Amino acid sequence: MAYDPDNIFAKILRGEIPCKKVYEDDHVLAFDDVNPQAPVHVLVIPKGAYVSMADFTEHATDAEIAGLIRAVGRVAEELGLVEGGWRLLANHGRDAHQEVMHLHLHI
Repeated sequence: MAYDPDNIFAKILRGEIPCKKVYEDDHVLAFDDVNPQAPVHVLVIPKGAYVSMADFTEHATDAEIAGLIRAVGRVAEELGLVEGGWRLLANHGRDAHQEVMHLHLHI
């Protein structure tokens, strides 16, 4: 599947749509989900144009991959979730109900 540069997360990354940032670095942006499904629901997205985890792991640089994983840990720590526990979820493709075709992880 080709990446759509007009998806909502691409627009958020370009600053065309506002978000409530939780964390940001050179490789990653994390922000509150606008339609939370849990008391804490943060989306963590790579800044690169990746459709899915398969696309990301095949094409991302080592720095991007490490940055995404480290960001997830930092966000969980900053949100005070580490001691009590938290869940990480990524949907892959339409059959798994991925709604935005830009890789995103749900915390």
